Amino acid sequence: MKTIRLTMAQALVKFLDAQYVEFDGRENKFVTGMFGIFGHGCVVGLGEALAAKGHGIRFYQAKNEQGGAHAAMGYAKQNNRLRMMAATSSIGPGALNMVTAAATATVNHIPVLLLPSDSYACRQPDPVLQQVELPDDPTNTANDAFRAVSRYWDRVNRPEQLMTAMINAFRVLTDPAETGAVTVALPQDVQGEAYDYPEEFFRKRVHHIERRIPTAAQIDRAAALLRAAKKPLVICGGGVRYSAAGEALEQFCASFRIPFAETQAGKGTVLWDNPYNLSGIGTTGSLAANKLAKEADLIIAAGTRLGDFTTCSKWLFQNPAVKILGINLASSDAYKMDAEPIVADAKLTLEALTGAAAGYSSSWGDKIKAAKDEWNREVDRLYAIDDSQGLAQSRVLGELNDVCLPRDAIALSGSGSIPSDMQRVWRTRVPGAYHMEYGFSCMGYEIAAALGVKIGFPDREVVAIVGDGAYTMLHTELLTAVQEKQKIIVVVCDNAGFHCIDNLQHSQGIDHFGNEWKARDAASGRLEGASVQVDYAKNAESWGAIGLRVRTAAEFREAVKTALAADRPVVIDAKVLPKSMTNGYESWWRVGTAQVSQNPEVEKAAREMAAETARAKQF
Repeated sequence: MKTIRLTMAQALVKFLDAQYVEFDGRENKFVTGMFGIFGHGCVVGLGEALAAKGHGIRFYQAKNEQGGAHAAMGYAKQNNRLRMMAATSSIGPGALNMVTAAATATVNHIPVLLLPSDSYACRQPDPVLQQVELPDDPTNTANDAFRAVSRYWDRVNRPEQLMTAMINAFRVLTDPAETGAVTVALPQDVQGEAYDYPEEFFRKRVHHIERRIPTAAQIDRAAALLRAAKKPLVICGGGVRYSAAGEALEQFCASFRIPFAETQAGKGTVLWDNPYNLSGIGTTGSLAANKLAKEADLIIAAGTRLGDFTTCSKWLFQNPAVKILGINLASSDAYKMDAEPIVADAKLTLEALTGAAAGYSSSWGDKIKAAKDEWNREVDRLYAIDDSQGLAQSRVLGELNDVCLPRDAIALSGSGSIPSDMQRVWRTRVPGAYHMEYGFSCMGYEIAAALGVKIGFPDREVVAIVGDGAYTMLHTELLTAVQEKQKIIVVVCDNAGFHCIDNLQHSQGIDHFGNEWKARDAASGRLEGASVQVDYAKNAESWGAIGLRVRTAAEFREAVKTALAADRPVVIDAKVLPKSMTNGYESWWRVGTAQVSQNPEVEKAAREMAAETARAKQF
């Protein structure tokens, strides 16, 4: 057996460089780069290996470890999980900064390889700088915090352990049902230790992403459910997108006159003007989707996790005869809400079901078109709001979506009220041009992910639409975008606070408290003084980006025109009216409202919450 003597870190880089994936006959390099911040835990180990020439893993200098991992996630998500990046850090605080990103990737089933450095495997210098010393268990380090948020977790305590660790890591990263964050902790001494690795470990590996074929019995059961239904409704989840099942869904719905609604991950798989597309569903859904969902007697949940926003906390499907058909590669998702599970590929299942149920037609009749037309009129109204008091947030989205941006521009967001607005009203005109992280609703994802998307799609405009709360949470990768000469456009809808949560707070009878950008009042000692004003354009300029300030729709159009013509990152600071986001449309969300309070409005809200909770499905 031929061997090659390398350090563990050098072997890791060489291995990553040789990984490929194949899906539907198309093969491409899987790992293309690595985000990271070098510290004493990795700079002389993995850093030395990356600094060497002769490999194809491009290094990107992150400014925050969470931001770097989110950029890697954005890259993989926009590439439909067929390309990915890794992220590395020093030990201790640098590693723990990536835990939130790990959870975000795992919840969304997005492949990201996290390589946090760890304390010494030999333990001789312990406790080292940034080491969390736990006297009761010396094997437990800060990196054990990743266990709860990773689909696969390992620690390489000897250089030869790298081989089994990486094989298992890529087993998970390339599995559509299991993929998410994979964490492999790298002790800083082991990174530099040499070993005679077999040459075959570094051969080109092609990981074949196979479609799971539904069985004839599964299709028979699904077809029987469909034929027994009068008003079926499809939920288009992220699994439809990653399965490349958009055309299959269109054919299925057209054949049987079945409407479909979109989750955040599934939105944009089929274009907005498809006659059966009702837009978003659930707590942040459209009026059209939610009205029809209440009548539906069969919910075909295709590639969705059936999260509480999609189901309105299991309250939305109110037909007493309703049944659920779960089509999902992940059995844990296919079985949710007591569904009839079809653990198989979405595309193949929809195609097979279209053939098996030939001749069937739903009883929706004209209701689909009437609901869609009504909703289109509402979106037109929201897009055109002209308020003398200032710029409405829904108008900002309308200007971007209907007037300013190229049809193939990739619009991206991830937290606050903007995802709610976009799931309802954004009109996707090119497949895959809608990019939303809402499985974890992670503030701070947006700008970092926009950088990752732009790296993967340099010829397309990438626009991150964020609230001021999300911008202040994490915007440091704007500097990385400047450094990498990656032109992203960031639109900050500044309403001076966390108004999405303020809305939730006030809806439950609680006085406005702690969510608005207010100075502390000297008399009361509470955050209820004058509004704090921030110049986000000036902040952007300090990073080396272009900063633009707007207060009107006309100014906004000019700013977007300037941004599209720019050759470097642009931040548009749009001062929008508080509470000018869209509202719920026949939806509900279960929250833990206080049952006992000094405020009678809170107790009233709790009673109303209990009454609606009783209407929700109890499984």
